[in-house]
Amino acid sequence: MEIEGKVIKLTSAEIASIWTAYMNDSGLICQFQYFLAKAEDKEIRPLIQQALDLAQGNITALTEIFNKEKYPIPYGLKLDEDVDVSAPRLYSDTYVLNYLHQAAQIALQAYIISLSLVVRADVYSFFNECISQLTTFLRRVKELLLSKGLYIRSPYLPTPDNIDFVKSQSFLTGYFGERRPLICMEISNLYANFQRNALGVATLIGFSQVAKSKEVRQFLIRGKEIASKHCEVFGSIMREDDLPVPMLFDTEVTDSTTYTFSDKLMMFYTTALIALSLGYYGASIGGSPRRDLGVQYGRLSLEILKYAEDGANIMIKNGWLEEPPKALDRDELAKKST
Repeated sequence: MEIEGKVIKLTSAEIASIWTAYMNDSGLICQFQYFLAKAEDKEIRPLIQQALDLAQGNITALTEIFNKEKYPIPYGLKLDEDVDVSAPRLYSDTYVLNYLHQAAQIALQAYIISLSLVVRADVYSFFNECISQLTTFLRRVKELLLSKGLYIRSPYLPTPDNIDFVKSQSFLTGYFGERRPLICMEISNLYANFQRNALGVATLIGFSQVAKSKEVRQFLIRGKEIASKHCEVFGSIMREDDLPVPMLFDTEVTDSTTYTFSDKLMMFYTTALIALSLGYYGASIGGSPRRDLGVQYGRLSLEILKYAEDGANIMIKNGWLEEPPKALDRDELAKKST
């Protein structure tokens, strides 16, 4: 791209943003095509179609940017390699609607971060448009969840009589002495982390049923058990304050064991979910002053860090882990020159 004769190259932040967006959307197209082929609910089908249209439009726009820069286009995931849209139904329409809700929230947060990092006009415009389209889509998904009675609101809190200030360090205690009730930010984080893990459990149940490799299947089952355990931890903390706990989605998975998604696609999304969980848990630590919550998040993060490493090793061994763009290895260049 040129501005008044000056070539403006893509920065590392811009390359990272568009490369990651391309990889994610290439996988989403595979999933949405399959969901659309299986959908029976006449209200949910148009939303799946809209999600598919958005992902396909993004791939077209991103390909344009890559081509303009003569930059290698990521291989990503492909319809003819990583999904069989004729496979039997693996998930219910209710699961798919909740999946669209979570996926839209995650994508929106990622686009907002990307928008804050990018500078070049065409890249900024791309993410700005993504945010605009996705906020409209997310509103439609929420409205349908509400109309079907499927939207689970976070807990309501009593209206305080007046403002107050923290008067002692007991506000931070969690293991020794009397625990204070959870504050709104802590509740919000616990609730959202429970919901993401609950959907993760259902996703990994389905994935494990259709996985072909024994190693991949065992890895997915292990992930399901980790996510279930994390739901138990978050749920038990909320129950201590007599707060409602979100529902699980286990029953929204069918008994199909027919090949549906490639092991590569399932590993790609499982490792992506792990990375997201680490980010959300880190943000939750920052928003949870009560010490016991920080310790819990730290412990759970260590568990999924080990899981993430094992997932990366499986992907490397099978040649599935596409390497992101990287900086020059100056030491290697120096060796070549001699």
